[in-house]
Amino acid sequence: MKQIVFLTLILALCTLPRYGLAADCYADYKAKQDAPLKLHYGVMQVSGACSAAQAQNELSQRLSANGWTLLNVISVFGPDGLQQRKADAGPYYLRF
Repeated sequence: MKQIVFLTLILALCTLPRYGLAADCYADYKAKQDAPLKLHYGVMQVSGACSAAQAQNELSQRLSANGWTLLNVISVFGPDGLQQRKADAGPYYLRF
């Protein structure tokens, strides 16, 4: 009986999302553009480690290449958080 419980626990842990290494990692952020001042909230996919530090670096580079300055990374999340942010991000939902 203990072996069945143990194996079930191992199987459950193996099937949980592993956001630290997940391919489906996203971050929501705020960015600005100067002259004239423009602000936007967006959602972007993050490659590599699913961490705030990785998102900060990656988003900053991508936004800068498109004339935007990253203000802050709000959160890092998996695919389960995409739909609730889609309407708020509008045209900046997975744009960059």
